[in-house]
Amino acid sequence: MAEVKREQEKNEIFALDIGTRSIIGVVGSAEGGRFHVMAIEKQDHGQRAMLDGQIENIEQVAAVAREVIARLEKKTRMHLSRVCVAAAGRALKSESASFALEFPATRQITEELINQLEAGAVSEAERALREQSVLQNDLYYMVGYTVTNYRVDGYPMSSIRDHTGRSIEAEVVVTFLPREVVESLYAVVGKLGLEIASLTLEPIASLNAAIPNDIRLLNLVLVDIGAGTSDIAICRDGSVVGYTMATIAGDEITELMMRVLLVDFGQAERIKMLLGNKAKISYTDILGLPHEATPEEIRDMIAPAVTTLAQELAKRILELNDKVPSAVFLAGGGSKLEGLKERVAEELRIEPSRVAIAGNQFEKNAYSEEYDLNDPEYATPLGIAISAGLGLINDSYIILLNGEPAKLFRSGVLIMRDILMMNGYRYGDLIGKTGANLSFQLNGERQFFRASLPTPPVILLNGEPAELTAIVHAGDNIRFTPAKQGADAVKTLGDLVGAGFHGVATINGAAAPLDQTIHTGDEVWVDGLDYAAMRRVAEPDGEPAAPESAAAPETAPEASAEPLRVPLQITLNDTAVSLPGKAGGEPYYLMDLLEFSGIDFEHPDKPVELFVNGEPGQFSQIIMENDVVSIR
Repeated sequence: MAEVKREQEKNEIFALDIGTRSIIGVVGSAEGGRFHVMAIEKQDHGQRAMLDGQIENIEQVAAVAREVIARLEKKTRMHLSRVCVAAAGRALKSESASFALEFPATRQITEELINQLEAGAVSEAERALREQSVLQNDLYYMVGYTVTNYRVDGYPMSSIRDHTGRSIEAEVVVTFLPREVVESLYAVVGKLGLEIASLTLEPIASLNAAIPNDIRLLNLVLVDIGAGTSDIAICRDGSVVGYTMATIAGDEITELMMRVLLVDFGQAERIKMLLGNKAKISYTDILGLPHEATPEEIRDMIAPAVTTLAQELAKRILELNDKVPSAVFLAGGGSKLEGLKERVAEELRIEPSRVAIAGNQFEKNAYSEEYDLNDPEYATPLGIAISAGLGLINDSYIILLNGEPAKLFRSGVLIMRDILMMNGYRYGDLIGKTGANLSFQLNGERQFFRASLPTPPVILLNGEPAELTAIVHAGDNIRFTPAKQGADAVKTLGDLVGAGFHGVATINGAAAPLDQTIHTGDEVWVDGLDYAAMRRVAEPDGEPAAPESAAAPETAPEASAEPLRVPLQITLNDTAVSLPGKAGGEPYYLMDLLEFSGIDFEHPDKPVELFVNGEPGQFSQIIMENDVVSIR
């Protein structure tokens, strides 16, 4: 008779750490402000199914995970249905950037302005990575960002809401992760038939386990050394300020031992684990010959590889932190390597006592009656469980995006814009842009045809229209249709002169057929041009796609039939501007003024601030005579 299992309760956390060398599962729940560990299970990969933290063989990793799940379910007599996981830091990219907003007069700083400011800084970081040919073809997710500094009128502040000033600036550290890392993780969980209840980064999880909030005022570094990667997280002044990683870790030591001692991977791993003992280590090489070596002899043999690992870790820490930190915690299975912490201290030029093996802080956030949790290898699985169980991240919430669970990384308040960007959308999807206008010379007169306006995005939050700055909560349902770029203005020679034209027409001095497309900058000449016919073809039913200035000769009798175009006098960005009247007396909308602002809307990677007469403006707002408009 099959054992009856109860269902996993909402407050019960199942954390799964899918590592390069092994999979560790933890089950427990939050009790009295700490995470109570009910069960822990670990299973090594039979074969090398992962490389540098990246899942290579999805089916094989899922098979090992099933063994861990089965043993946990047997121990807890519980059917596990929801899992909390963390994405490895393989190829993690962090970029620092800053962005500023300036105002013509002193303003109070609202939450909306702060959102615009942070969005601009994130876009600057994204642009910097794209220019380095790193962020191409949407292959990276924005994992999250941390504001490291605010300034108001040049003065640094930790919080700027409700302050007043004429300029504000934010400095951020933005983190990006390869799309395949996230997608392969979702693929494994999908094969296990589990629902992802929480998704975070491994360095964030490890830090939440090893470095409690009450000591994060200090400049501390957490280095989680796994088999394939070493993830690094840095905190100071009470917050996490950056993440990075190195693709050098414990496997480099193991592989060196394989080559020198002529042993297989399993033997090399066993020898590495015995280096802390005093007794001689016995092993058999791949030829079947027995050997003995002292731990000192093995340590001397691998010393160059340990030095290389320590040098790489120190280099990454100093690059991200810009200075020597107060202390370093080493976590993960690789941190147990004999002599490593001393070498890291030497490379950083700090006291050896300032580099410690993580574990002694775990008891502040987690406890167990059955297991000894003081093990650096538990940093990531415990961190995943602690992060979700104690509410240290909002990622444990399920938010649906177009019917599927959204991928959420950032801790703290989540707003619509961040969620969409975390799930692969770009600013072009969020705001859209007008198509390319068409401008050319016709018989020496400038002709200008407007492109179509973009189709704005559709954002529904729980069935109601929402803004990009809307705060999103647990259980919310988002429906998002990306903005569509407006169609380019397109005209052929035949569109201008009519299908019945039999005269001579040239484009840039060469005879042209009526079906030839006219491009911006072209010089078009038409003998015997019928301006009235041209208007009827170019402006059917009074559509606004007609040329803004089709100046006909005074002898053309039809010219008087065109309605009078009255110029519009406004102030745009502190400059007096006279806008030519539109055909048919159509009004100008705020959206129409974007092309006159001097902003490059071909690459809209910064937030746009719109004000009309000192008040926030809307794209569809009609502009009146003498209005004062700010587009920045």
